Amino acid sequence: MNITVIGTGYVGLVSGACLSELGAHVTCVDLDEGKVERLKQGIMPIYEPGLEDIVVTNHEAGKLDFTTDTGAAVAKSDAVFIAVGTPQADGQAEADMSYVYGAAKGIAPHLKGYTVIIDKSTVPVGTARRVAEIIRAENPNADFDVASNPEFLREGSAVGDFMRPDRVVLGADTERAMTVLRRIYRPLALTGVPVEECNPETAEMAKYASNSFLAAKITFINQVADLCEKSGADVEDVARSMGLDKRIGPMFLKAGPGYGGSCFPKDTNAFAVIGRRNGSPQHLVEAVITANEDRKRRMCERIVEACGGSVEGKTIAVLGLTFKPDTDDVRDSPALTIVSKLHEMGARVKAHDPMGAEHAQAIFGKQAAEICDEPYACATGADAVAVVTDWAHFKTLDLKRLAATVRGKVVVDMRNIWDADEAIANGFDYHCIGRAPRFAAREQAAPLRRAAE
Repeated sequence: MNITVIGTGYVGLVSGACLSELGAHVTCVDLDEGKVERLKQGIMPIYEPGLEDIVVTNHEAGKLDFTTDTGAAVAKSDAVFIAVGTPQADGQAEADMSYVYGAAKGIAPHLKGYTVIIDKSTVPVGTARRVAEIIRAENPNADFDVASNPEFLREGSAVGDFMRPDRVVLGADTERAMTVLRRIYRPLALTGVPVEECNPETAEMAKYASNSFLAAKITFINQVADLCEKSGADVEDVARSMGLDKRIGPMFLKAGPGYGGSCFPKDTNAFAVIGRRNGSPQHLVEAVITANEDRKRRMCERIVEACGGSVEGKTIAVLGLTFKPDTDDVRDSPALTIVSKLHEMGARVKAHDPMGAEHAQAIFGKQAAEICDEPYACATGADAVAVVTDWAHFKTLDLKRLAATVRGKVVVDMRNIWDADEAIANGFDYHCIGRAPRFAAREQAAPLRRAAE
């Protein structure tokens, strides 16, 4: 099949590359000439494990092309995926649909023969109908259908999620369109991947409902963690016990500083707007949004409390700036809130992240934090160390070496990645999530008191 993907952002590039890996001939379209040329040279605009390999391999094999010429690409296509951004509109909670509608207008004049237009972007319910209206108004003689095929890609594991998904959701109103969709995803169906066929509205709703539910699950365990700290329970053990229940499952039950990234914040906000506009307010989702924003602010307060009530004039080392490991995405990362607020409170902030440092600094500014190339340099001279993102190499840091570089022996581990006993043994006061803090000075003094008695 000949497929065109409009947009070479996160969803568009991953989807286009993976579709070519499945055997289709794919042309990815982007208006940015520089970006297109870099992609032809194998230079990725995003960091995503495994993506560069399949882009380069399929481009060299002639199965994956990049162009700025929308018309030439669309004219030869059996299917056209719209995979452009739907960010939050400025100052509003709803999704900005201008890129999707603009893509529809750009596609319309170039349609030749029967073509299925497929919304891959995360879009409000009813978007497929609206896209069809736009195309029909621009090109009344076009022979086409509009379908919905939401993505369920996790940053950091997107290639695997596309090639080995939990399910594929296909939303179309006509058997003709559904036949094309089945052809596209036949290689995955043959491996046993469940394929859910439905109407476009159901597919559009499934995406928002899925992300909102996962965001609610994260927020729930974060609030349980707060209760564990007050009651003497251990949130890690609680989450493990909950996750063994097949009705609940272990995924997204990891307490931390709150969710971020390109999906959950904007999708929960958009879902809440959809609910209100349809006269069916999503009160649970609205509460999740509020709780998550409070969570980010509360994490900064944790650092202040661990430092004795003030960070003014103190140096705080922040390990991790991306919203999760294995990505360079810092959008709505809890670290952005934490760094900015620490700076406002008079702290000197040093920060390190393996992939997202430059993106983060572009948002919070050079004055807010000094960026360090590696974690030990980041911790040197610090009064406290805060772990915000659970990058794999943070988990294996030498705590003895770390203790030798810091000025203060305070750790605020927002991801519970370090062993409390090891931290105490190296002289740190260890503050974590969902457990009572442990204080090295107090615990090391206890044996001496017992000996004296």
